[in-house]
Amino acid sequence: MKENSPLIEKKLVDKLKKGNMIAFDHLFHLYSNRLFYFAKGYLKSDADAEEIVQEVFAKIWEKRSSLKEKLSFKAYLFTIAFNAIQKFFIKKSRQQEYCNSSQGVSPEEDHSTIELIDYHSLLSFVDQLIEELPPRRKEVFLKSRKEGLSTKEIANQMKISPKTVENQLTEALKYLKKNLGQENLSRILFFALFLQ
Repeated sequence: MKENSPLIEKKLVDKLKKGNMIAFDHLFHLYSNRLFYFAKGYLKSDADAEEIVQEVFAKIWEKRSSLKEKLSFKAYLFTIAFNAIQKFFIKKSRQQEYCNSSQGVSPEEDHSTIELIDYHSLLSFVDQLIEELPPRRKEVFLKSRKEGLSTKEIANQMKISPKTVENQLTEALKYLKKNLGQENLSRILFFALFLQ
């Protein structure tokens, strides 16, 4: 049996719910590396990605008693990470605003603040585009980008071929790129930095 099989994961989550530190450590070792690279893909910084991993597992420990065994622990983990990344960008934009105001820099002069503030609206726009995808394509895309699953894992879960997964991802990305491209250059940059 594979070390990170759903059965092993379920047993570990059951133990974690009861406060078992060994189960927590085991889950941390199973997922921290993938979570790190998932976060780094958005944040482009080792230190910031490590901070996200720590934050996610701290939240898992705090909420351990309310974990649901029937739901995918991995999906839950990556959802928490994705939300933490969103909060990171919002916090960073506020810090930049504060620094600029204390230094007397007007918003018109500071393009980095505008780009950081715009991140939240871009993310909402991308979420809206994802909602418009056909159901199967949307499911494949979310499993890949928000849950961090590999092509093979998605194929196994959805009982479709890896080639079908790749085709669905390609079509989803084409659709997003086309619609982001119609808006403006900052949306294209967002797409290049955060979705690929």
